[in-house]
Amino acid sequence: MIRILVADDHEVVRRGVRKLLQARPGWEVCGEASTGEEAVAAAEVQHPDIVILDLNMPGLAGIEALRAIRARLPRTEVLIFTMHETEEFLASALSSGARGYILKTDPCRQLLAAIDALSHHTPFVTPSMSDAFVVASARRAARGTGAVVLTGREREVVRLLAHGQPNRQVAIALGISVKTVESHRANVMKKLELRSIVDLVHFAVRNRLVEA
Repeated sequence: MIRILVADDHEVVRRGVRKLLQARPGWEVCGEASTGEEAVAAAEVQHPDIVILDLNMPGLAGIEALRAIRARLPRTEVLIFTMHETEEFLASALSSGARGYILKTDPCRQLLAAIDALSHHTPFVTPSMSDAFVVASARRAARGTGAVVLTGREREVVRLLAHGQPNRQVAIALGISVKTVESHRANVMKKLELRSIVDLVHFAVRNRLVEA
């Protein structure tokens, strides 16, 4: 059973999401919240597998609620469900511990796909936000540089970073220094012509470097 907490300040949105999710066998909406504080408190009580979290809610900001939930419940995944279609918001959410990011304007199937992905601890980012990765790939193809080959260590670093791990945790997991992690990250970004951690997540998902 996948237990899901829905946090959004609009009741009509919460009801719609609840109806959609509870129609799926094996999924249960275990609670709702209308503010950031309520989301954190409900998560601590319910221990959901996944929290669907709006970024704009009264009281505690969505990003702060996200950080609090991830700090107190590290096994709970957070899916950002928002109207903000900017790389800045996406990068902030992912760097704060969110595993997924979708838009309220996305089709319902994207929400279902995101829940499926997060239930397996796999990142999911709305396809409409992957333009930067597509542009970089097209630019490499136009120059005839072909595929970029990553070393085994670089692939390990990318996989862990895409799972939302900070540099320090990646270093501990791989038994290397933080400085070495930063060096690998910089090399990968340069090789792939990526501009941000958001683009790196897209690359990892598209190239199946993220474990299900």
